[in-house]
Amino acid sequence: MGRPGLDRRQLLAGLSGLTVAGSLGFAALGTGADALASGADTRVRYWNLFSGGDGYNMIAMLDAFRKAHPDIEVKDSTLQWGSPFYTKLAMAAAGSRAPDLGVMHLGRVTGFSPGRLLDPWDVGLLAKYGVREADFSPGLWKRAVIGGELYALPLDIHVQLCFYRKDVLKRAGLLGDDGRMVPVTSVDTWFDVLKEAKAATRKGLQTIGMWSSDQNFQWWFFVAFYTQLGGTWFDDARTEVTFDTDKATRVLEFLRRHVTDGYADPAFAGGAGAEQFVNGGPFVWEGNWSVPVFDGAGIEYGATPLPPVFGKQATHAESHSFVLPHQAGRGGAADEGAHRLAAYIVRHAALWAAGGHIPAHTPTLATAAYRKLEPQNEYVSAMDHQATEPKVWFAGSTGILAQRVGPVVVSATVGSARPDAAARGMKRTLTELLASKNPMDGRTAAQGGAVA
Repeated sequence: MGRPGLDRRQLLAGLSGLTVAGSLGFAALGTGADALASGADTRVRYWNLFSGGDGYNMIAMLDAFRKAHPDIEVKDSTLQWGSPFYTKLAMAAAGSRAPDLGVMHLGRVTGFSPGRLLDPWDVGLLAKYGVREADFSPGLWKRAVIGGELYALPLDIHVQLCFYRKDVLKRAGLLGDDGRMVPVTSVDTWFDVLKEAKAATRKGLQTIGMWSSDQNFQWWFFVAFYTQLGGTWFDDARTEVTFDTDKATRVLEFLRRHVTDGYADPAFAGGAGAEQFVNGGPFVWEGNWSVPVFDGAGIEYGATPLPPVFGKQATHAESHSFVLPHQAGRGGAADEGAHRLAAYIVRHAALWAAGGHIPAHTPTLATAAYRKLEPQNEYVSAMDHQATEPKVWFAGSTGILAQRVGPVVVSATVGSARPDAAARGMKRTLTELLASKNPMDGRTAAQGGAVA
């Protein structure tokens, strides 16, 4: 399965990536190979999955590293986003052909057989290059630790957001004195907001784009609102499913109501919601990677975490993280170069932040430059209320859990299944997955529970 719809970052991505990189004064975008240092003492092979605006920004960051460290040659390769990337990375690690440094979504690390396909980070070496546990939120760092060792170094938090058009909301009387959307604290309040916004919206435009038919986005939204209700997935031993079908039904009914009440139209599939937003639609639920897209469109907008309609703040979050794919002889200059490169990018995340992601490196969040970024300074609070998938081998971005349960959420949202029946179906699927074995190491979630 490839990248979800739109292509998520392709709408104006090239223009926005160039704009962001140039505005922050980073090196002109190169090809990677053209920027390899000459006469370098150390070579670091680095695989990533960043394309579109993210790809432009990563290349600029790598070029800045090369300029600052001419003794280290970085050979970077960008592979296809999604499952193809993880398959190739696993094969390379299993076959002694792994790169020195890689990127993974943090939620996929647990299932990647840490200790066999991934090597742990040397936290002392990271500290030598300026990166320490104290520089990260405790919850984020904890997610990266498996079996007492650090297997992922978080680069960012990327979250699902509620983007809103300020011009439309102003006409609807939905902007506060601070120029931001009025607070939403309940389901009823949210649908009142949608009603007022719809009345102020031009005919032919839907009120909210919410990827009604996309299994990834619908799953991410479900995770957020289910977490707001305090929903759980499994017990600590990973032997019992604790999924609450009543709470799940409430979430599925909430998602479905956007369609039945006429605010979201499933006919606008894929990235059409973002296009409608650019053309004047008042709302779209999208990932923070869309910030450069909407900046490039030249519209006046804001962005908040998904509305806390069930009382508790929680918005779906994932994290791009650096990993060390397993090498039989890991160590030496290339390994130290990988630590140095990852630490540098984590510490110099200003460009990454301008591209929409929330830097994982908390000192960056405290800088004056970051506090001035809009709308980033409006949704940075999402760092403190992340809704993440359970820490099991089959979870993580575009993982088996999303592939199996995401379509069930879609069926409820678009009306092909009743919410209560869909919730029961989700629980059955979770029960099946909990008993299944990770193809990476042949263990169930319970058998890997000690390290998870």
